Amino acid sequence: MPGAGTVRQDLAASVVVALVALPLCVGVAVASGVPAELGLVTGVVGGLVTGWFRSSALQVSGPAAGLTVLVYEAVAVHGLAALGVLVCAAGLVQVVLGLLRFGRWFRAVSVAVVQGMLAGIGLVLITGQLYVVGDAAAPGSTLAKLGGLVDLGGRVEWTAVALGAGTVAVMVLWPRLPRAVSGLVPGALVAVAAATGATAVFALPVAKVEVSGVLAAVSPPGGAELAALWSPGALATVSALALIASAETLFSAAAVDRLHDGPRTEYDRELVAQGAGNTLCGLLGALPMTAVIVRSAANVEAGARTRASRILHGVWLLLFAVLLPGTLEAVPVAALAGVLLFAGWKLLPLRAVGSLWRSHRGEAVVLVVTAGAIVTTNLFEGVLVGLGLAVAKSAWETSHVHIEVVPEGAGLRVRVLGNATFLRLPKLMEALEGVPVDRVVRLDLRGLRHLDHACLTALEGWGRERGVEPEGVAGVG
Repeated sequence: MPGAGTVRQDLAASVVVALVALPLCVGVAVASGVPAELGLVTGVVGGLVTGWFRSSALQVSGPAAGLTVLVYEAVAVHGLAALGVLVCAAGLVQVVLGLLRFGRWFRAVSVAVVQGMLAGIGLVLITGQLYVVGDAAAPGSTLAKLGGLVDLGGRVEWTAVALGAGTVAVMVLWPRLPRAVSGLVPGALVAVAAATGATAVFALPVAKVEVSGVLAAVSPPGGAELAALWSPGALATVSALALIASAETLFSAAAVDRLHDGPRTEYDRELVAQGAGNTLCGLLGALPMTAVIVRSAANVEAGARTRASRILHGVWLLLFAVLLPGTLEAVPVAALAGVLLFAGWKLLPLRAVGSLWRSHRGEAVVLVVTAGAIVTTNLFEGVLVGLGLAVAKSAWETSHVHIEVVPEGAGLRVRVLGNATFLRLPKLMEALEGVPVDRVVRLDLRGLRHLDHACLTALEGWGRERGVEPEGVAGVG
């Protein structure tokens, strides 16, 4: 039994994690455009199913702000009924990737791309929640939402804005209180409870969470939704869900491993665990899950010792979902929007951008371009842009080529060193065309580590013009 010798620590930590997870589960669901109960269902599965796997003992899974944008787009395009089959398919992809031992390869993704992805998600999340916090209708695309901010002040309900702003203020100030106070209850829960209490006491005219019950919200996918899976747009969504959920989970695992001295994460097993959880979430028609750094860090800080804490946190969420779902109807939507605004702000790697710009400007450019591409297009295309730019940057930086022209008897010896790729072809040919035409020349390629077809063709053409046979071609990769 996990946690048999550490029951007290794991039990206490599980309560803390459940209190942290509760407002986030509901807030992420509402921001994703799905019933609030589905966020609780995903949180329960993250604890009771994914929590059992021996992959990452202290990492906690559930619905995450990082997938909010993608889920909202998927529901808008394919409908809520199709969400389950998309999540289920993404979960199966994760299981296959884990069984094929692809977990370690996610660690090869550029950190700048991941930070740019999170920054883009944060910007999109903040832009959307600025409308929700004021109980105002939002345009469809992110660019339209950005444009609409100009006159948003004339359309919002300022009472709702005050509730949302108060929620954010409490979350910012709560950690600054003495540890004896702030350590008892998570700031997000205090903020939402305070906003809910103010709404009830003063009968404030603001929008509240709509609840239909867990059983009514759960809607397993049927045959019609399964048929819709084979459309190109649906397959792209499945790929994006699997890729982004896996990347966020494994990067979160690396961060959590730095917070404790216990067993390290087994990346391939963690992919299988996440895939199993997402497969079940899909079968229940719920939200997708990832490992969530906020809950995981709270779990470690609360003194958790084994995976029992994350399993028990799922039990507490299940009890709430079954026994007290009606209490959600008193929660103002503006308060949940405040929680998501704070979460979106935390996703912005402001310090990382400054640090990268001072030390690795190319990486900073990749980060900013990835975030900008997500804002202007969508999450999937934005990440592809970032990955493409990172690969191009790496190719450019590694394709260094150097040309040496040294006297050799009555003639010249032209040595080409380094990595000759098409990216450096203009530089290479410019140097070769500067070699005097009235001298006998030897073209020595034995100093090349790599020679691609474009450069080989150009060098052979130059050699024919000068009556020279390149030396060392056979030994170059």
